[in-house]
Amino acid sequence: MKTRIGVLLGLLILPLLISAAPLKPGHDAVASAHPLATQVGMQILAQGGNAFDAAVAVSAALAVVEPYSSGIGGGGFWLLHLAKDDHDTFIDGREYAPAAASASMYQDKNGEVIPGASLNGPLSAAIPGEPAALVYLNKHYGRLTLAQDLAPAIKLARDGFPLDRLFHEMIANRVDKLKQWPAAAAVFMPGDQVPPAGYLLKQPDLARTLELIASKGDAGFYTGELAKAMVDAVRANGGIWSLADLRDYKVIERQPLVGSYHDMRIVSAPPPSSGGIVMLEALNILSGYDLPLLSDVMQKHYIIEAMRYAYRDRAEYLGDPAFVKMPLPRLLSPYYAAGLRVSILPDKATPSSDLAPVLAQAPESDHTTHISILDKDGNRVAATFTVNFRFGSGFMPPGTGVILNDEMDDFVSKTGVPNGFGLVGNSANAIAPHKRPLSSMMPTFLVTKDGLAILGTPGGSRIISMVLLGTLDYYRGGDAESIVSIPRYHMQYLPDAVYYEPDAFTPEAITGLGKMGYTLRQTNPYGNMQAITWDYKSGKVTAASDPRDIGTAIVK
Repeated sequence: MKTRIGVLLGLLILPLLISAAPLKPGHDAVASAHPLATQVGMQILAQGGNAFDAAVAVSAALAVVEPYSSGIGGGGFWLLHLAKDDHDTFIDGREYAPAAASASMYQDKNGEVIPGASLNGPLSAAIPGEPAALVYLNKHYGRLTLAQDLAPAIKLARDGFPLDRLFHEMIANRVDKLKQWPAAAAVFMPGDQVPPAGYLLKQPDLARTLELIASKGDAGFYTGELAKAMVDAVRANGGIWSLADLRDYKVIERQPLVGSYHDMRIVSAPPPSSGGIVMLEALNILSGYDLPLLSDVMQKHYIIEAMRYAYRDRAEYLGDPAFVKMPLPRLLSPYYAAGLRVSILPDKATPSSDLAPVLAQAPESDHTTHISILDKDGNRVAATFTVNFRFGSGFMPPGTGVILNDEMDDFVSKTGVPNGFGLVGNSANAIAPHKRPLSSMMPTFLVTKDGLAILGTPGGSRIISMVLLGTLDYYRGGDAESIVSIPRYHMQYLPDAVYYEPDAFTPEAITGLGKMGYTLRQTNPYGNMQAITWDYKSGKVTAASDPRDIGTAIVK
């Protein structure tokens, strides 16, 4: 059975026959990567805030308790559903490149990429978008004041919280980076030592910065004394920010990407995220197979091949829509997918070398964070945001408490040279002034006649394959717990290898895939998915945080 996948983007419209949901779930639910942030979300909901207030509060709280993954020195995407209007919208708070940025800024005089230049220090930092996104989200969609939404995060920063095991490990793993920058080292390595788990970590400078945003909105971060302090520190240490870069930053509210897989409606992230495009292209390929009737090995084979072809197109075509004309109707066409499907043999892996361009690859990281929120009225948020690698650039402008991102690494420093996540690209994702780098972050809603799911995850280039597997699991009848728990595997075109968690493949699958020509590489568990499901018939709401990490989920 073949199923059409379309896209709601610009003027393209896909009619979908999904029955209306019940009016209200009657429950609040929050899933996040940190117990304290999840509690903050429930606190805001209990105070009369809606899902959008909770998203602001949880995002800000994570900036305090999980700064190695996200923070107001970074950016991200917030996917919203407004229950009253049955309307979806997408808040793009992605960072953009400074005006002084150039396509060759990380290359030496011989045109070779300088190792680490796009990953460490203030030259690697793009202009943050998260503060503007939180202000925008509160102003346009929240019920409470911005000060109310930010109050829990301010308290956590000012009064402190016990350092958890994971935070301790993150500091220990990034000692060399943090030691380069005195302000960051003073906060996270007091006395030049990695603090033990249980240490009361206070961040008074960050509390003051959050208070400025709470009282002044955008102006508190993007203009005035704080902006000047950040720019002066960045430029004094080799960066290229200007006051105009901060002043001119604007959130973009976009139309989400909408498609379908069989009778399931999918709402996901549009460019500059690559996630929605790549997943819908892969699902369109898979729609030509009756997966439930196939053996386990054949299911894995076709899913891996769909990943391979879709990731290949990511490298070739995708970038910031303000700068690049992308062939989205073709990439999302069922006829294009049918043509790709013809190339997939039932008994053999497709060598990635057969799919131009052929480029080298490098390892990837897995940090970023995700939140899923549903309120009792049916409003919902899926949001994924980041400072990129652990502790971002490592650079903290003194007196601000803000760790700056290293998001410039998500651009292509040179065509064919992989970034820190092992992803390659061409001029479509080249650096340019005020351009937003291509992302894999893809907060997603799944809607069927029987219910819905809210999901997303960190994981760099593996985000897309994780959400794809979670989507297929939900379509098969999975709930929040199964979505976040299923063993994962990943193929991203290059390197030409399949990475898989323990238990993702049975011994029979490993043997069968090996005979087809796949290179299989077992890896440590990865990802940190947060999911919520709502079953319309029973009224049951379930929420789950990835068992691979320390997050929590609460339903009330």
